[in-house]
Amino acid sequence: MLLSTDMSCFSTLHESRVALVVGANSRLGLNICYRFLREIPEHTDLTLIVTSRTLKGTQQAIGAIERYALKHLKRSGKLEFDYLVMDFTQMKSVASASRDLHKNYRRVDYMFVNSCQTVDTEISLSSLASQTLSNPTESVKYPAYKTQTVGDKSQDGLGLVFQGNVFGPYYFVNTIKSLLQDGGRLVWISYAMSELEYVSFDDLQLLHSSMPFEGSKRLIDLMHFGTYEPLSKIGIVQYLTHPGVFAKYSLLSKMGILGYYYILLVFYFARVFGSPYHIVSGYSAANAPVHCALNGGRPDSKIGSSCARFGLEMRTDVEVYSVGSSEVVSYLDLLCNEWDAKLEKELKNK
Repeated sequence: MLLSTDMSCFSTLHESRVALVVGANSRLGLNICYRFLREIPEHTDLTLIVTSRTLKGTQQAIGAIERYALKHLKRSGKLEFDYLVMDFTQMKSVASASRDLHKNYRRVDYMFVNSCQTVDTEISLSSLASQTLSNPTESVKYPAYKTQTVGDKSQDGLGLVFQGNVFGPYYFVNTIKSLLQDGGRLVWISYAMSELEYVSFDDLQLLHSSMPFEGSKRLIDLMHFGTYEPLSKIGIVQYLTHPGVFAKYSLLSKMGILGYYYILLVFYFARVFGSPYHIVSGYSAANAPVHCALNGGRPDSKIGSSCARFGLEMRTDVEVYSVGSSEVVSYLDLLCNEWDAKLEKELKNK
């Protein structure tokens, strides 16, 4: 097994399978990598490209995945690593990453879009305890104990969460469609609870939303239903998935050790009393995305990682109310045209 950790440049062109994992240094991103390596046939020669907003993030992700592979896997195929430093909230960064990918690869076989841009969030532990004890399911759908900042913009002047989770990834995918066509599988990561109420069509950039993160995932749902059929005509199979509800390490910094373990207890409580989506484990959260990439699924639904009361892994097809998908895609395409012109002008002026 070859584990390439030379991060000075991209490796040369490969005839092997190429997988691109966006946000690979998050808990879900790492577990997507772990599970993908475990479930892809062991004889497959694989180049795994990880992305992060920083070089340090890519280095940490590659190091963690390499350690996991050495400890848990016995592969006969080659395993190599490459990286892209890419920040979806900076369109110059997105365009640069696209150019680098085109320069070094003829195709991408698998792509996981795991975008997780958030805003500053305050969590009230007293409200958390009150709401979760009175109605644990409602506390996940409409978390009154969580307050997100409203109106945050990126350096590009767009809604921060909208750009980071929706438009930036959409633009990037559009620029690399030629690498994915004729057989590529594209997996978007949505959210278990992406309700209708999270999005107003008068505020698609989510600048006035009190729940911009959840709203961005609802927009991903609508974007998928407006694009998966056109993409299939050029040989790109697109899937919409969600990871269920799992414990993120970022909760530790926001809630402290006691709050973190309290929310874990609430997750287990909700699962035992019938919630199929409180899967808790990051590895189980990667179930649906990896399964779709390797084994397929229904493009006309959202496929979620789920589990039985005592943790048995499952996958659940979720019907999505997709009215408005064409309007969302039209808006994203309009922004793509605007940013094509802006970025081309900036490139010419250099």
